[in-house]
Amino acid sequence: MMHDSESLLALIAFAFVISVTPGPNNLLLLSSGLNFGLRRTGWHVLGILWGTYLMICLVGVGLGALLAAVPAVQITLKLAGSIYMLCLARQFWRAGASQARHALHPIRFGEAVLYQLANPKVWLIATTVIAGFVPAGGQYLESVLATALIFCLTALPGIGIWAASGATLLAWIKDPAGLQRINRGMAVLTAATAPLLWL
Repeated sequence: MMHDSESLLALIAFAFVISVTPGPNNLLLLSSGLNFGLRRTGWHVLGILWGTYLMICLVGVGLGALLAAVPAVQITLKLAGSIYMLCLARQFWRAGASQARHALHPIRFGEAVLYQLANPKVWLIATTVIAGFVPAGGQYLESVLATALIFCLTALPGIGIWAASGATLLAWIKDPAGLQRINRGMAVLTAATAPLLWL
């Protein structure tokens, strides 16, 4: 058995708490729910979960050690993530104008998956999950895969709350000027997360 009941409960508790706390992914989900509603944000949610699953598995098979040995790769990922966040912030800032509104689109599945590579919170999560919840020894690979799956299934309600909160705000806001003010506030917060990738 890869997890006893005590370690399984600890993993579930960790997954939910860490997924519901604020971070770059949840901020983007809130913005997407606000601008596009819950249904159109679904691919973004799935992309985060799949990207996180892959990250946990990759760290489990040693990618984390490789990147620690080659800092240039990590710097490149951080730079790409920062540019991506700033581009999204620009889109949110312009979302109040009707012509820009039509150009804005939900974050796609592939974009959300790739963004996890540059998200330091996901690196920390993946490292913690492997170090804290995957026992060494026989059936190690199976344990990595199962642990990653349990984490992501448990994280779904946590990140879903953020997307649903944005969708709820969208239903309440009828004034375009009010929506523009919220979008610009979200743009500032999104831009502010870019430096966090370098901590």
